[in-house]
Amino acid sequence: MNMIANLKNTVKKNDAETVFGAFVCDDDVTKTLLPVINERDWDPGQIKSGGIENAIRTLGAVPCPQYLIVDVSNSADPLDDVNALAEVCEPGTMVIAIGTANDVDLYRELLASGVQEYLLKPVSEDALRTALLDAEHALRLPLDSEGEKSDSVEQKLVAVVGMRGGVGTSTIASSLSWLLANDKDHKTALLDLDIYFGTDALTFDMEPGRGLVDALENPSRVDGLFLERAVLKESDNLSILGAEAPLNDAAYTDPAALSHLLTELKGNFTYVIMDLPRNMAADYPLLLSEADQILVVADLTLPATRDTIRFLSYAKEISPGADVRVIINRTNGPGLVEVDQKDFGASIERKVNWLIPSDYKTMVAASRMGKPLPQAAKGSKLVTAIRQMADDIVGEDFAPTKKPFWKSFSLQK
Repeated sequence: MNMIANLKNTVKKNDAETVFGAFVCDDDVTKTLLPVINERDWDPGQIKSGGIENAIRTLGAVPCPQYLIVDVSNSADPLDDVNALAEVCEPGTMVIAIGTANDVDLYRELLASGVQEYLLKPVSEDALRTALLDAEHALRLPLDSEGEKSDSVEQKLVAVVGMRGGVGTSTIASSLSWLLANDKDHKTALLDLDIYFGTDALTFDMEPGRGLVDALENPSRVDGLFLERAVLKESDNLSILGAEAPLNDAAYTDPAALSHLLTELKGNFTYVIMDLPRNMAADYPLLLSEADQILVVADLTLPATRDTIRFLSYAKEISPGADVRVIINRTNGPGLVEVDQKDFGASIERKVNWLIPSDYKTMVAASRMGKPLPQAAKGSKLVTAIRQMADDIVGEDFAPTKKPFWKSFSLQK
């Protein structure tokens, strides 16, 4: 059964209530929305005018739908209006807001207040489909009596970001993934977001294929079955998703497609290791905002020191709830150290969590074997240091993040 069929068959409320409702401000949104809801056999009569103000008035007197789309374009204070909407919405309502304000702060505040997604006008059919599919996925997550995931192992998204080219970000990401999957026996996905020049698949002597490109170009198709076919399987526990896109195929990546992909990966794997190019971390803040842990990889050079300071400030703003760790890679060797380790720590005003020694001989040998470092050189000092990182990631008891208002309720009775 595909995801559209799943959405049609999502558990409904009682007969006096409806599955879907929308309150829009203009005809363009209505025209875009109609084919999307027709695919689900939803009632077009539930699309009403008046935006969020009318939604607040109407839903104070009638039952709320499971899926609610509200237009905040005409709102003087969208956040206040969303909070007022929360007062009349029932537990379990999935709210998707659309508006004209291209404001990252507003986006984060709306999501923190309980909105499932905020879409910027002019909104496309694909963006609406993806937002509804993400909402459907959230409703279907298995919950225990306290509203937490029932799995004993907490699912984590770990972003690995290098502060300059050549600091070993992909080496660390691929090594961590292999250790979590094969040493720790966790179902792990390695997501290489360098669409044009990614090397993670090559580390495992594999060709990356088009899996990632297809996922981003066709977000409505991405579900568990799609991922099973799109990933490269290193082992039963380790899946790799990347791409080798043609250099003349310059395509804009829809943030909604990225968000949906992360949602599906987190729903299908215990650990998702995201090899995140620093330019994408800047261009797509949602990638960091979704992360449970952010690993900042630097070396002891002046450019890396400067950019670590800048990035730590950025990460704190974008993802204040994430656990951020700093890694110094290649801490020894001629010509590799421009900044003293103590001066580096003082400059970034925080602890350096892990120190990784330089060992080019071991890295070259692993590359020639077509194997990741932990498999090719288990007893090396380099692998011992990376294994400690994997131990810390698995053993760390992260504090739970605060849940949005609507997401704190289970639909199960």
